[in-house]
Amino acid sequence: MVLSFFNEADVIPELVSRLRKTLGKLEADGELAGHELIFVNDASTDNSRGLLEGLAAGQNDIRVLNMSRNFGVSTCAMAGMEYSTGDALVYMDADLQDPPETIPDMLAAYKREAADVVHTVRRSRAGETKVKLLITRIGYAILKYISTVTLQVEAGDFKLLSRRAVDHLIQIREKRPYMRGLISWIGFKQTTIHYNREPRFAGETKFLVLSPKVIANFFSSALIAFSDIPLQLSSWLGACVSLLSAVYSAWLLVKWAAGARIASWAFPLAIVSFLSGVQLFCIGLLGLYIAAIHVESKRRPNYIVESTAGFAYSPAPGSPR
Repeated sequence: MVLSFFNEADVIPELVSRLRKTLGKLEADGELAGHELIFVNDASTDNSRGLLEGLAAGQNDIRVLNMSRNFGVSTCAMAGMEYSTGDALVYMDADLQDPPETIPDMLAAYKREAADVVHTVRRSRAGETKVKLLITRIGYAILKYISTVTLQVEAGDFKLLSRRAVDHLIQIREKRPYMRGLISWIGFKQTTIHYNREPRFAGETKFLVLSPKVIANFFSSALIAFSDIPLQLSSWLGACVSLLSAVYSAWLLVKWAAGARIASWAFPLAIVSFLSGVQLFCIGLLGLYIAAIHVESKRRPNYIVESTAGFAYSPAPGSPR
């Protein structure tokens, strides 16, 4: 298990309890040989770290990676994967919206279909407003339409991956990894199961749907990671505007030739303003790709681990075992 979290002190005790109960039953039934719970602490400022240390006492299943600063969910998930050792791995958020009790169904699908990836697709999303659901649905539709890989709609960051899938995934060194796209991109056999998403167990969401962080992630990571449609869109938009401008100019000439009175400044000003807006829009789209190239060219490490607990090993980042 890999669980990336930030300030989840209100949730962690219940999360660990339910994970241990679920995974313990699988081990008792002979479905699982063992388990490890890798918690990636994204520089939390509450008592999450202390709680995990207390829950780990006398047990041998909790591992903790403490990041040197806040790096983000996807980067922390990749870090946890690099430190994992199991034949299969489940990664999920730590807010208990994704119920651990779904894991047996994921494991059964993994074995039954010999799949390398098991996606969990939400039937319902409890505790979320209609506005958030609508915006999320629109975002998924856009990504599915423009992406060069097949993305599962309503499949979030709650998946089971085989060791083979994990080893290939952690070799990808993108600075702004879009996990859902990367997992589809690596290929292999992928299957889905369905479940009902629960409301947060406690605390407040760290990802408000219209927050700057979520919007920035959509544009700088999800939107451009697997599509060049924004670049094509800017080209087509420029061509269409140029054509419309030519037609409009011809119409003005016809009216002028017919003797109609036209203000000498009104229409040229409107056209120039409109075209200037289109140019700025296109430059902004190009800027997204240039910014991504800039970030990749720096070759910085994706994360820095401040300390670890519970691990008997410390792999070199990016080196599959």
